[in-house]
Amino acid sequence: MPVSDVNELTMNYEEDNVQLVKEIDKVILSKGAWATVIFRYHQWDKKNGKYGEDRYSIRRYQKSDGVYSQRSKFTISNKEQAKKIIDTLQKWTEE
Repeated sequence: MPVSDVNELTMNYEEDNVQLVKEIDKVILSKGAWATVIFRYHQWDKKNGKYGEDRYSIRRYQKSDGVYSQRSKFTISNKEQAKKIIDTLQKWTEE
């Protein structure tokens, strides 16, 4: 579905009446012709019949002809990886 407002960007995804990706939270890191959004979400685990642990995704969108299109993404698959990224960024920004 085309989105023209950065605030309407979402990771929610449904297929066959099952919400496979459930957005928990998001933070808009930048707005404009290029937008960067970080999402916190849960992904449906068909094998276990429940949502998995927190996952995170940083996504870049480009606005063209009045609508945003995803151009790139980076998925952080677990809390341990997220903590390593946080620790590294904190170290680098304190130098």
